[in-house]
Amino acid sequence: MFFSPVFAQATSAAPQQPGMLESFLPIVLIFAVFWFLILRPQKKMKNAHREMVNNVSRGDTVVTGGGLIGKVSKIKGENEIEVELADGVRVRVVKSTLTDVRSKSEPAKTEEKK
Repeated sequence: MFFSPVFAQATSAAPQQPGMLESFLPIVLIFAVFWFLILRPQKKMKNAHREMVNNVSRGDTVVTGGGLIGKVSKIKGENEIEVELADGVRVRVVKSTLTDVRSKSEPAKTEEKK
């Protein structure tokens, strides 16, 4: 025949099983990476947004989640504000929908067209 038979050699020692630490370590490392890359930054952004919304005051320029830009004319309760979009046009807005708060002294952000 063209092929000679090959026989497997028996090993004298059984393969060693990984220890408890070696099998648990990858799970711990994955959780640590998940925490530092996803959970921690998201928590920081949430706290910064909450702080921004709580510090809204009358006269601030705000941007809502729908893209409306207006000036805060009145604080209505703990969760609502009244925003003046144009002369005589006032809208009640839920505070948590605000995406940006510009202070009274900060000028409006404009983009230059090239």
